[in-house]
Amino acid sequence: MDATGLSGAEWLAVLRIGLGLWWLESWRHKDRKSWFESGSGIAWAAGVADKHRWNAVRSGFDAVVKPRPRIMAYVVVYAELALGLGLIAGFLTPVALVGGLLLNLLYFLLMIHDWAEQGQNAMMGLASLVALFAMSWQTWSLDHAIGLF
Repeated sequence: MDATGLSGAEWLAVLRIGLGLWWLESWRHKDRKSWFESGSGIAWAAGVADKHRWNAVRSGFDAVVKPRPRIMAYVVVYAELALGLGLIAGFLTPVALVGGLLLNLLYFLLMIHDWAEQGQNAMMGLASLVALFAMSWQTWSLDHAIGLF
């Protein structure tokens, strides 16, 4: 494979690390105090789910998220942090890529009416798929250094 500047495997590592930085930025810009103390993030998502055009999204949110707003706030916030750190360091990379893909799919479905959110989550999902199937943990990763995967 020909590539400019870096090898193909190194460019895939750049993609993985960039995706990790994207997740880390998603975590960094959240007002965690507001998310954890007043439940602002989950309340906002509940408002979106209440008006969702698909009944499956409304009922799924009501069954899984609404009864546990505090727990779900911690799950969302710390999942984004774990994904960011895991992808940047290349630790448990396939697990992080699949987890991120699932989280992007959930965000995509919840925000199906918002073009900006759809674009971001579609592109993050695509980057996750490429990084997963191209085995982006083979270069510049803890997984490679310790012989995982």
